[in-house]
Amino acid sequence: MSQPSRIGDQPAGLAATLLRRIKDQPAAERPRERLAEHGPDALTPAELIAILIRTGLQGSNAVDVGRQLLAQYGDSLHALARASVDDLRKVKGIGRDKAVTLAAAFALGKKLADEKSAESPVLDNPDAVVQLMREQFRQEPVETLYALLLNTRRRLIRREEISHGTLDTILVHAREVFRSAIAANAAALVLVHNHPSGDPTPSEGDIKVTRDLIRAGQLLKIEVLDHIIIGRATAERTKEHVSLRELGYFYS
Repeated sequence: MSQPSRIGDQPAGLAATLLRRIKDQPAAERPRERLAEHGPDALTPAELIAILIRTGLQGSNAVDVGRQLLAQYGDSLHALARASVDDLRKVKGIGRDKAVTLAAAFALGKKLADEKSAESPVLDNPDAVVQLMREQFRQEPVETLYALLLNTRRRLIRREEISHGTLDTILVHAREVFRSAIAANAAALVLVHNHPSGDPTPSEGDIKVTRDLIRAGQLLKIEVLDHIIIGRATAERTKEHVSLRELGYFYS
C-alpha cells in the first residue's frame, strides 16, 4: 500500500493546514507582532481585521478570513463599516462575537472623529476639513451635506447636518444653512458633503448650490469659505476630495 507523502512527520495535507495558522508563522510575519514592532500603518486592512477576529477557520487563518470579509464588501472599508452585525455574520468564519467586535471597532473610529470635532480644530484648508469629516462619511450610504460653522479665527464652533439626500441629489435651502450659522454667531462656514459613488467630481447641481449659498452669505456677512466634496481615492485618482474653491468656482 502506498504511503501518503509527508512533510516532516505530518501528512502533507495536514502540514499545509497547520501552516495556515498564524501562530505557526515566524514571529516577524504575525500581525500582532508586526503592529507592536512597526505600528498599525505597516499592516494591511486584512491583517488589522485578523487582530480583531483573532481566529480563522480550518484551512484558513484569521488573515485569510479578513481578506474574504473585505472581498465580500468589494474590498471597501467604507462598505464594511456600514454593515450591520447580522450582515457580518453571514460571512463564513464571522460569528456573533467577531461581528460585534468589528462593529465596535468601526464605532470607535466614528466616535474618535466626533471627539476630534469637539476639540475645535482650525479648518483653514481642504485637507483639515477632510481629516475631520472622513470618518463621519465612511458610514453614510447617501449624500449628506454639512455646514462647518467657524469663528473669526477659523476654528470650528460646531457642525450642522443640513440635508440628508439621495444617491444623486441634495435639496438645499439657504435658510437651512444660515439659520444655524446665525444662531451660532458664526463668522464663516465651510460646506462639505460626500459622493457615495467615490467620485468627488462636482455635479452641476453642486456648483449651482455653492454659488447660491455664496451670494446668500455675502448678504448676511457670513463668508462661505469653501465647498469640499469627499469621495474615495483610487489608483487613478490619488486625492479623495475636491475643493470647489480650488477648482475656481468661487470666482466670477
